Parts: sequence; C-alpha cells; structure tokens
Amino acid sequence: MTKALIIGGGIAGTVTAMALHKAGIDAVVHEAYPPDATDTGAFLVVAANGLEALRTIDAHGPVLENSFPAGRADYISNTGKRLGQKPIAGSEEGGLGARTIKRATLARVLREEAVSRGVRIEHGKRLLAAHTAPDGRIVGSFADGGRAVGDVLIGADGIHSLIRRVIDAGAPRPRYTGQHTVCGYTRDAASPPDHGAYTMIFGKQAFFGCTTAPDGEVWWFCNAPAEELSKAELAAVTPEQWRERLLALFAEDNTPAADIVRATGDSLVATGAYDLISTPTWSDEGMVIVGDAAHACAPNAAQGASMAIEDGVVLATCLRDLRGPRSAFAAYEALRRERVERVATTSAGMVRRTAPGPVGRALRDATLPRKLDRAAGNGGSDWLTGYRIDWDEPVDGATARKRR
Repeated sequence: MTKALIIGGGIAGTVTAMALHKAGIDAVVHEAYPPDATDTGAFLVVAANGLEALRTIDAHGPVLENSFPAGRADYISNTGKRLGQKPIAGSEEGGLGARTIKRATLARVLREEAVSRGVRIEHGKRLLAAHTAPDGRIVGSFADGGRAVGDVLIGADGIHSLIRRVIDAGAPRPRYTGQHTVCGYTRDAASPPDHGAYTMIFGKQAFFGCTTAPDGEVWWFCNAPAEELSKAELAAVTPEQWRERLLALFAEDNTPAADIVRATGDSLVATGAYDLISTPTWSDEGMVIVGDAAHACAPNAAQGASMAIEDGVVLATCLRDLRGPRSAFAAYEALRRERVERVATTSAGMVRRTAPGPVGRALRDATLPRKLDRAAGNGGSDWLTGYRIDWDEPVDGATARKRR
C-alpha cells in the first residue's frame, strides 16, 4: 500500500496521518473547513494514555508546550461538603500526566506538527461521496469538484460521519445523552481553584467542573440536563441566556459554581452531548473509520480525544505490518473495539450519576470518599489511563486478538 486518503483534519485524522508517515505510508488529509476556521471555544483534557500514544510517534511535545497540567480532582457535593480528592491518573507517577488544552489549540498544533513532517493537508475539501473503483482503489469526490484516489480511505470525519454510512448504510446514528455541555472562561472568579487542580462539583441539578490556567483565568464546564436542540437552536441561545439557565440550576447549591458562572462574560459556548456506544461495521475492503466516526464518548469521562489519538496510532501499526487493507482493518478492530466500547459505556454511566435524586445524593456523599481513597492507589495500572501502545512490536492477526 502506498497512499491513504484521510477524510477529516481534526484530532483523529491528523494523528493518523502522522502515524502513517512514521510507518512509511503516504497520507493526504482532506479537511472540509478552511485553514483559518476557528473552533467554538471548548476545552478538553488529553489524558495520560492519549499523551503516551502521541509519544510513540514523537508528537507529544507541541501538546505539552501549549497546555497545562491537570494533576488532581477535588470533589464537592451540592451542600458544599468536601467529598475528597484523588490524583488524575498518570500525574502521580511523574510521567505524562493529563493536560488541559483548548480543542482549537490541540487541533492547530497537531496540524502544524504534521505539516512540519511533510504531511499534506488540503483544506476546503468537503467530501460528497466515496466508492471503490474496479481496480480496487478508493475514489473520493468533493464539493469543489475535485477527486482523490488512494489505496485506502480512512474516515476521521467525526460523530456524524459520512464514511460510516458509506461503509454501512444501516449504521447507527449518534445518541443524544440528555445533556448540554457549556464551557466558559473568566478572570473575575472570587475563589479560583488551585493551579493544576480541578474542582468537581456534584450540583443538585447539574455537574460543574473548573480549573485555573497558568495566567489566572478560570476555565469551567457544566454538564446540564436539557432537551435536545438543533445546531441552529443552540446557536440562537445568547451567553446571557445560558448564564440565566445555569444560575437557575445552581441557585440552591452551596458551592462556588453560581459565582463563577455569574462572573463570566460572553466567553461562553454550549454544545449538545452525544455518544455512539457501538458501531457494528467499522470497515469494508478499502475504507475504515477512526475516532468519533467509529465510537464516541459522552464528555463525562474526558477520553474522547485520547481514544481518537490511540486509534490513529494503532491503525497505522496495523497498516504497516499486515498485508492488504482487509487484514489490517481486522487487526485494528480486534485491538480497539472492546476497549473503546468499554470507555463509551463507562462514560454513559457517568451521565446517569451526575444529578441523582435525594436518596442517590445521600448515598453518593456517604460512599464517594471511600471510593476516592481506593481510586487514588490505582495510578498508571488503571485499565483506562494505563493503556500503552508499543510501536516497535509487530502486529499480526493472532497477536491482535491476544492483545485486546
């Protein structure tokens, strides 16, 4: 195989391109948006497992340089009771602990790193269709009238993936999780969290988390139960209206959440939260999906970016070592499916636990301190953040099945 077409220049697509480049496979990224397009302002956490996956292709440096540590989480109930704290896995080992970064910044620095290595990224290339030609190669057709041909096509085109539907017309649609995720930024918080720490608040009606950037700005998010809104409906809600909605949710709580929301100006953005627990078919003979196109987590587990990064690196090792796309895609799926579905299921369970009723809140407040104490001892052996990819270990079909 000599050439891969990658659809989507976000985190999954760019990492996959760099990993393929390291494996000696040419890859061209086709991104729908222009190079000056900006993200809506959300931030995320790249967990230790995601950073370690980037390290296997020597791409972790730019992320470390443009992010800040997330060393521990402090938990508070809606009454203001402190429930305990725990290190965010990976941080306590002195290794590559979790990092906080704006989504737009992460996408930008990864693209810049990819381009510096010779990866070609074509912008303004919105895919309309893809098919397999008689000679077995894959042809992509774009809205600008252009076409591209490759030996394989990798769909890194997000949760509403066109490639997922091309591979399987009956593929499941993303599921709305019943919550909006609202992100905001303020320099006027009365009691900012410690640097390098997240304050996690189990509000009576919604979950709230915040941290302080090195320059003193407080970055916060809220996972709030809400009816599903379309993109147009979400865009029509003003920052003032979001503040009013969130202030109503936290009005009865004895926590800093309401004060932080109140101190936030228009630096506020909201998105609907969706997940995709299981996609039955990930590939056909020449096409495969990665990242959110194949599986998507609700934001509660903070693993979406890290899962996409892992996917890209693992897929590259499979295409490097196995003859033909079909065997490579089978090995990739064998290595990834069980893990990513477990992560997505875990995150979905966290959605249900964020705002329980009175009995559930009392039980949580009584039991969580002991759970946090036990969790603090897991460290890098944790099944989620302790996952590591060995770039130098050859992949074969049998090995892939054993290494799940």
